[in-house]
Amino acid sequence: MSKDIFSLVPEPENAIDWVAILQSPLGEPISRLSAIQQNSVWHGEGDVLTHTKLVCEALVCDAEWRALPRQERQILFLSALLHDVGKAECTRFEEGNWTSPHHSLKGASIARTLLWLDFGLCGTPEKQSLRESVCQLIRAHMAPIHVQDLPLPERKVIQLSEDGAQVGGFSNRLLAILARADALGRDCPDTKKLLDAIDFFEELARDQSCLDAPYPFTSTFERYLYLSGENRWPIPQYDTTWGQIIMLSGLPGVGKDTYIRHKLPDLPVVSLDDIRDELSVSPAAAQAWVIVAAKERAKELLRKRQSFIWNATNLTPMIRKKQSALFHAYGASTRIVYLETDWPELLRRNTARTRAVPQDVMQHMLEQLAPPLPSEAQDIIWNCV
Repeated sequence: MSKDIFSLVPEPENAIDWVAILQSPLGEPISRLSAIQQNSVWHGEGDVLTHTKLVCEALVCDAEWRALPRQERQILFLSALLHDVGKAECTRFEEGNWTSPHHSLKGASIARTLLWLDFGLCGTPEKQSLRESVCQLIRAHMAPIHVQDLPLPERKVIQLSEDGAQVGGFSNRLLAILARADALGRDCPDTKKLLDAIDFFEELARDQSCLDAPYPFTSTFERYLYLSGENRWPIPQYDTTWGQIIMLSGLPGVGKDTYIRHKLPDLPVVSLDDIRDELSVSPAAAQAWVIVAAKERAKELLRKRQSFIWNATNLTPMIRKKQSALFHAYGASTRIVYLETDWPELLRRNTARTRAVPQDVMQHMLEQLAPPLPSEAQDIIWNCV
């Protein structure tokens, strides 16, 4: 089996090699889609695998895709191939119809784990960017057809452009290309309506100067106030923060403590691992009291206007946003430093730790991981260590 996922992406002059795809590590999750049904009104073509093949065929026939640089073609094809992989876990029969709520988010998580473990797309900035560009396209692939229904559609296209700047290989233009292939790869009565919605999305992004690049904010402070919803419009702002809190993010064993020793040795640290040790709480036990104690220590430092490090795994946007909102409420800005290394090295480092995490738990944590994006804090840094 080939471990080179990009060898599965056809060149513009070649046909898609479905045999090679289904014989690769992608074969198992994609083959599962043949058993997943869809609402026949909107997907008359049938099961999810049939739809996926039609989407990929529509993409490679698209003149705009064919004209793209090779790496962007690769990212888009893999996104099309995996865009509905989350439906295998999200689909259910409800009120007489098949429905797949939140399949985009689940699909991004499945794709990340697959690309990370089976194809080794982790541990270097280039591999990280390729992987997360695919994941971001999967996560956002429904946005172009729904953005016109939002109360502030501009905020969505701007947010997507900022996320794209962070991951590196994503843009609103690429997202529109994927969405068109998705619309054309189905048998439904509303194809024209879908394509019109995608045209609206693309024009809106162009009007906001964020079709191919991030929105031109004047500062990260202005960006955070807008993307967090505090400001209704992007307006230049005087930065009123008194200092910065460093929030570390990454899987156990990635090297957060080492990063602190080498890069930030003089700042106080609020460490959930240290508090667990103090309170004799197992990592597998309920963590409520650990969180309460950590937040109280953080608040004590915030009241003193003392910068510090918040050291925990912080793997999901929900967890990170809660902390950055707390720091913002006390007048501080947040820098999230996300750390990543390749999987074999991560397992080696974890095994050498005093508080080693079982490998099955590590893989479960990887499945929960989503690297931080610009809507979560004023400053986001991704490091490979």
